[in-house]
Amino acid sequence: MKKYVCTVCGYVYDPEDGDPDSGIKPGTQFKDLPEDWVCPVCGAEKSAFEPES
Repeated sequence: MKKYVCTVCGYVYDPEDGDPDSGIKPGTQFKDLPEDWVCPVCGAEKSAFEPES
């Protein structure tokens, strides 16, 4: 599963880990995150993320 990086703060969303603090279960792919999900570090919107190269 592809990781995504926040272009604002550098946080890496790893689908294998999910985002438990935001109620996102491990195994949740980035495309399946709710549209209102935000970066847990800086609060940037989902649109601020890019696939990790």
